[in-house]
Amino acid sequence: MARWGKADFDQLKDLQERLQKLQQTDLDKFCTDTSKELAARLLALVIPRTPLGVYPKETGKNGGTLRRGWTAGKDTSPRAYAKGLSVEKSGSYYIIRVINPVRYASYVEFGHRQTPGRFVPAIGKRLKKGWVKGQFFLTLSEEELDSRTPALLQKRVDKLLRDIFNG
Repeated sequence: MARWGKADFDQLKDLQERLQKLQQTDLDKFCTDTSKELAARLLALVIPRTPLGVYPKETGKNGGTLRRGWTAGKDTSPRAYAKGLSVEKSGSYYIIRVINPVRYASYVEFGHRQTPGRFVPAIGKRLKKGWVKGQFFLTLSEEELDSRTPALLQKRVDKLLRDIFNG
């Protein structure tokens, strides 16, 4: 009669326990935290790219309203502001909205029409062009973040798995 030999199933039991620990991990919290980190990274990219308004000295105005709009005018870091944003779950998607509430933000982003020859007292000049090109500061920042996102997600998932399987 054949002998089957001895088998040590301790490692398999250990693997089963770790897989149960992975199931018990709060994956919603992981996804929410990751969404907030991506939002913070987007803000860190878009804020420096956002143009400042240039006004004549005699007007007493200084630029920066559009740039401050990304953090709702609060003097906080992008990371701190993003932690306060709410994350919605829709099916298997996690949605976080990064919005600049300044009313003219979309015109600076995508461009706008204007009437040539019209005098604008705020800048003290007459308009010359019929179309002002967009600056695409948000679009460019989104594209840059999209190229970095797979590596960032891989790093976070690797850390989560390393913590569970090695800890």
